Order: sequence, then C-alpha cells, then structure tokens
Amino acid sequence: MSKNTFEFLQPKNWMLPKGYSNGVAAEGRQVFIAGQIGWNERCQLVSDDFVGQAERALSNIVAVLAEAGGEPRHLTRLTWFVTDKATYVARQKEIGEAYRRVIGRHFPAMSLIVVAGLLESGAKVEIEGTAVIPAS
Repeated sequence: MSKNTFEFLQPKNWMLPKGYSNGVAAEGRQVFIAGQIGWNERCQLVSDDFVGQAERALSNIVAVLAEAGGEPRHLTRLTWFVTDKATYVARQKEIGEAYRRVIGRHFPAMSLIVVAGLLESGAKVEIEGTAVIPAS
C-alpha cells in the first residue's frame, strides 16, 4: 500500500493539541465507520469498565477498517460519545494507554461529546470513525 497522503492541519500560532490533531486533509478512498461500542462479535459488552469498553470500541473500529483494506494509520477522524465526563477525565491516562495499544501513535482529528445515554444498555462509550485509504 502506498504512503499516506495526509496533511495534519495545525495553525502556526496555535499550541499543539494533546493527543489529537486540529485537522487532517487526505486523498483516497473514504471509509465511514458507524459508532462502535465495547461489545464483541455476539453483541455482548465485554466489560462494565469504561476503559475496557473504550479499548474494545477502538478494536471494533480497527476491525471494520480492515474490511476496507485499511489500517489505524488511515483514520482521519474519531468522534467519542461518553456518558460520564468525570470518569473520562479521571481515567485519561488509562484511556491513552488503551488507545496506543490499539491505534498506536496516530492521532487524527478528534471530538468528544458527553451524552445523557447510549442506545445499548450498559454502554458507556461509543466511538465513530472516518478514514481515508490512499490510492495504490
């Protein structure tokens, strides 16, 4: 597969963001990944733990992306929906460790939205993604 044709967009006078990019421009095949939660192939939550669910949701994103021939380095955007801001903030270090285990040191544009609840009972985090796979 050819090298990424990505440009990370960081305005010159802005401080560098921590753990994400302000913007990404890319060329290639666009892949849109629906919100993934922390469940397995049988639609069973793998854990009641926030970090465990986040790690599994990220793994699910990688699995969907692989179906398109993509890899985590092709992600251009992730949107996180969380039900508990305090837990997210308190466990950021563990979330970051889980993120790096699954995605590596690739940090696309990201947003985090605190929501009152998610559709699936027991789900604490849902993550959707966008990726661009460069043309061969």
